[in-house]
Amino acid sequence: MSSTLRVPVKPAVAVYCGSSTGRYLAFTAAAASVGRALAIDGRLLVYGGGSKGIMGVVSGAVLGQGGEVIGVIPKAMLIGGGEGDKGDNPLCVDLNEVGRGKIVVESMHERKVEMAKRVEGFIGLPGGFGTFEEVLEVTTWSQLGIHDKPVVLLNVLSFWEPLRVLIKSSIDAGFIRPASESLVLFVDGPAAPEDHESFDWGKAALDALKAWKGRQSKPLFDWSKKDEHESSYART
Repeated sequence: MSSTLRVPVKPAVAVYCGSSTGRYLAFTAAAASVGRALAIDGRLLVYGGGSKGIMGVVSGAVLGQGGEVIGVIPKAMLIGGGEGDKGDNPLCVDLNEVGRGKIVVESMHERKVEMAKRVEGFIGLPGGFGTFEEVLEVTTWSQLGIHDKPVVLLNVLSFWEPLRVLIKSSIDAGFIRPASESLVLFVDGPAAPEDHESFDWGKAALDALKAWKGRQSKPLFDWSKKDEHESSYART
């Protein structure tokens, strides 16, 4: 992937989130808020392509406001019926696929590259292992200098607080440079947890994306230097 990733003419945002809804209504309310905000602001949603869980909520909200959606899904998942709910929450939704454009790729790595190169920034909603990995990978790419794009985490009901603590612990331990803490933007919402369900997470997320001033520290590598052994990152 080059340091100048391609983006569509229409501004786009990648949203990372779970294919389950989780146990709290605040999670799905936040997802719906993000979807509405993206559509109203004229932004294309690029996401993992699922119609279940928070994925389904955020994409459904975009479509409900007349917005546009592109899902990126590996072939194996498509053949297998898509990502299913991984929890036991009866609130899980299963929205139909109407209006959800898809890009089919061969692997999970291709999925992440395809999503990243199409967008101007990333929003992380609550999710599981896949969401963690996606959020941390695009943050790592920014640290390395592969791209320079904001990563905004919506800290609904303090969901992302353990990651913030882990980042600070790693800085204290000498594994992350202090300047790199700003690579991840945490949106905390109201102080009172009971207000998180009605909070406008979508507006807060877009405000954070628009306020991004770029990486505040020098990247670790210069990806413009290529040779015959260049990696798949550099070629994309």
